[in-house]
Amino acid sequence: MTASGPREKCGVVGVSLGDRASARPLYYALYALQHRGQESAGIVTHDGFQQHSHVSMGLVGDAFDEADLAGLNGSVGIGHVRYPTAGSVDTSCAQPFSVSFKSGSLGLSHNGNLVNAAEIRDELAGLGHAFTSDGDTEVIAHDLARNLLEEDLVRAVKHTMRRIHGSYSLTIMHDDTVMGVRDPEGNRPLCIGELDEGYILASESAAIDVLDGELVRDVRPGELVILQPDGADFDAYQLFERERSAHCFFEHVYFARPDSAMDGHLVYDVRRELGRQLWAESGVDSDVVMPVPDSGRAFASGYAEAAQEEGADVEFAEGLMKNRYVGRTFIMPTQDARERAVRLKLNPISDVVEGRTVTLIDDSIVRGTTSNQLVQLMRDVGAEGVHVRIGAPPIVAPCYMGIDMATREELIAADRTVEEIREEIGADSLGYLSIDAVAEALSTSRADLCLGCVTGEYPYDIDGETTDRDVERPVIGGGAEAAPSDD
Repeated sequence: MTASGPREKCGVVGVSLGDRASARPLYYALYALQHRGQESAGIVTHDGFQQHSHVSMGLVGDAFDEADLAGLNGSVGIGHVRYPTAGSVDTSCAQPFSVSFKSGSLGLSHNGNLVNAAEIRDELAGLGHAFTSDGDTEVIAHDLARNLLEEDLVRAVKHTMRRIHGSYSLTIMHDDTVMGVRDPEGNRPLCIGELDEGYILASESAAIDVLDGELVRDVRPGELVILQPDGADFDAYQLFERERSAHCFFEHVYFARPDSAMDGHLVYDVRRELGRQLWAESGVDSDVVMPVPDSGRAFASGYAEAAQEEGADVEFAEGLMKNRYVGRTFIMPTQDARERAVRLKLNPISDVVEGRTVTLIDDSIVRGTTSNQLVQLMRDVGAEGVHVRIGAPPIVAPCYMGIDMATREELIAADRTVEEIREEIGADSLGYLSIDAVAEALSTSRADLCLGCVTGEYPYDIDGETTDRDVERPVIGGGAEAAPSDD
């Protein structure tokens, strides 16, 4: 996926390490999750007496120095890397969000997006809560803090989960207790890992790997996991259960690191299988199969392997070289500069392309602008034909669950057929993967996936949109005294 595609969500982490300082392991874990957000990074720790916090704009390596880490005392803590999908791009919405109140201190990191945050914010503001940001994470923090004044930890979390509606994976620190929560549909990923000194909660298992830990399992949808402050073990509470999950299939297609295991699948293996399915559904004869880096690699590898197994005389080649130092901040004031940006970021190897037919493999097409430029780039360096294959279904609707995708008006597939998109990007042929193939590669039913961006039907109740299931409505109003009586 190139720069005009979906932008990363967020990454969360939490650790409890017994007697070992938590700041540096949290720092390393955030590095492993940097792909999930580049706008801000933060860590909040607790030393048994008080909370310590450092949050800054920018990449992890720029947000912290040795002095910052030295000041983050304590063996428990949480961390966050952010790409904003709700709230402003400034330090007021950078996370973890931390607050002190009568019953202690609270830190919270959130990956996802609530669809009823405004409603809860209005209610809490009417009760006297003062908000310092326009993000939905602060809404969760205020609601949980209010409940903690009246209830024990588990019931307070359950009460808040009953009120918030949308996608969320949370790492929470209440004084020196670290917790992880996953929404009842399991839309956003969260997993548990065991370290030599304790336990870790993280958005992806790659953050566990970087600390030489071992993946224990995924946090289950609707589950609360509490790490013991001494790092010796964790407790798990299944607070909510749904008949259907709503795992985000796009995590496997694009967002997650290929070396992460997620919901029982290694992401790299899933992408290779998606590539094989892509050949089975829309394979085309060509001389060379070429990935659009980086996420197109595993798709292209599986596609080429499946083609070769069926006797196709096709070569897999890395024909596009990526310049990693051209990012979103590249200045593009004119159309010529915008077109030049693609060549600066992705440069073809002409010897691989010239005089040959090429199949370009990418994970998705969002607006179509970059796809058009890549196809033309192939022709400019001598390709005799350019076919495009996409390892996901057409994106026809926006994402409300924490991906900065695009508006419906910006999505090229929202109002065009595949043939019209092919003409728009200038390819000789264009093929997308089917939804059923995605479900098969994930060994799941399409009914247990969030497919809103490719169907226009969502697993949550969103104003103006269609839902694909019976949605349990959140409980709003009444304050902490309205908490359910069940445990």
